[in-house]
Amino acid sequence: MKNLIHSLLPQWAINNFYHLPKAILANILYGFPFRKLKVIGVTGTDGKTTTVNMIYQILKQTGKKVSMISTINGVIAGKSYDTGFHVTSPDPLTVQKLAQEALNNGDEYLVLEVTSHALDQYRFWGIKFEVGVITNVTHEHLDYHGNFENYLKTKFRLTGDAKFAVLNQGIGGVRASKVVTFGLENGDFNQKEIKLKLQIPGEYNIENALAALAVAYVLGIDKEQALRSLRNFKGLIGRMEEVKNNRGIRIIIDFAHTPNGLEQALKALRTSRGPKDQQASPGRLIAVFGAASQRDILKRPMMGKISAKLADITILTDEDPRFESRNKIIEEIAAGAYSKGAKDMENLYKEPDRKKAIRLAISLSRAGDIIGIFGKGHERSMNYQGIERPWSDREAVEEALSDG
Repeated sequence: MKNLIHSLLPQWAINNFYHLPKAILANILYGFPFRKLKVIGVTGTDGKTTTVNMIYQILKQTGKKVSMISTINGVIAGKSYDTGFHVTSPDPLTVQKLAQEALNNGDEYLVLEVTSHALDQYRFWGIKFEVGVITNVTHEHLDYHGNFENYLKTKFRLTGDAKFAVLNQGIGGVRASKVVTFGLENGDFNQKEIKLKLQIPGEYNIENALAALAVAYVLGIDKEQALRSLRNFKGLIGRMEEVKNNRGIRIIIDFAHTPNGLEQALKALRTSRGPKDQQASPGRLIAVFGAASQRDILKRPMMGKISAKLADITILTDEDPRFESRNKIIEEIAAGAYSKGAKDMENLYKEPDRKKAIRLAISLSRAGDIIGIFGKGHERSMNYQGIERPWSDREAVEEALSDG
C-alpha cells in the first residue's frame, strides 16, 4: 500500500495528506507525551547516532532519567532495543508510543535521532525540542530533496522552535532562542581549547563529542562530569568497530556511506597507521565499500575519488543494490576513482559479492595493513530486488578469518 501511494502521488502530497494526518493522530492517541519531556533532537549528514549515544551517556551517568532513540539502538524506560535493520527515524505512531513509555517510567529527557526525511515528512510533528543539534550538513539525499539548499532548509526545521540550537561552527543562518557552536578550531566549544581525548578515533568523533558537551552545557550539567563521561565513551557497533585477529592487520567496520563520512573515516585510519620512520613505512590502507541504490547517485563518483586519493587499495562491492544493476553502481563509483589515476587490478578491484570482497581484502593484506569496510556498519540485512536478506559485515569478516 505504501509503495502504491508513493508511486501515484508527488512527495508534497504524500507529506501533507498522509504523513501529517498520521502524525497528528499519533499525538492524539498517546496524549501528546512529548509535551512533558525535555527532548534533545540530533540531525546532520553524519555523526547523528554517535552524538545521540554520547548525550544519552552523559545524562545517564550524571543521574538523569533519560531515554533515547537512534538508528542502531534505543533505550526506552530502561529497556534496550536493537534497531539494526534499514531504519531511519521511526514512524509517528512508534515515536509517540515510545515517548509515552518513557514518560510512564518517570523519564525527564528523551534524546532523539532526527533525519531530514523525518523532518520533511512530519514524523516529529507536535514535538517542541528543548535542544536542536546539527552535527554537519554535507552532500547526501539530494535525490530526495532536489538540491543542497532544500536539504539545508529541511535540517534547519529542527532548530526553528528549539529553545537552544547547538551547531557545528561552519553552519550559519539558524534562528533559535540561544545558539551555541562547536568545532575543531573555532566555536564556543572547540578542540583547540578543550583538548578532548577519546577512546574512539577520528576528528569527526571529536566534533560529535564537542556537540554533546555543548548540549550538556545548555542543560546545566557540570562540565567535568560531562567530560569524564565522554572520555569513557567506548563507541558503538558498526562505528569504527575493530575486529581483532592474529594476522597483524587491523580490520575496521564503519557505517560511512556518504562522501564526507568516507573521507573522514579514511583520514582517521590513515592517521592511525603512524608516521614513517627509517626502519619501516606505515602499512597500506584498503577500503571496501559500495553505494546503495535508490539513493543519491551523484555521490558515487565522489566517493570513488575520495577512496582513490586516501586509500592504497580500493575494492568496490555491493551495498543494497535493490532493483538496480550492481555492476552499474560499481562502474559509477569506479569512474571517480579512475579520474584520480586508479588502475584495475593494481589499486582498484571490483567484486560485487560483498562476502567475496571482504575475503579479497584480507587475502591482499599483509602485516601492518588496515582494512576499512564501509557502508553497512551495524545493519543486519542487505537488500536485493526489494528483499531484505540477512547480512553482517562482522560475521563475514569473522568467517573469512576463520577459513584461513
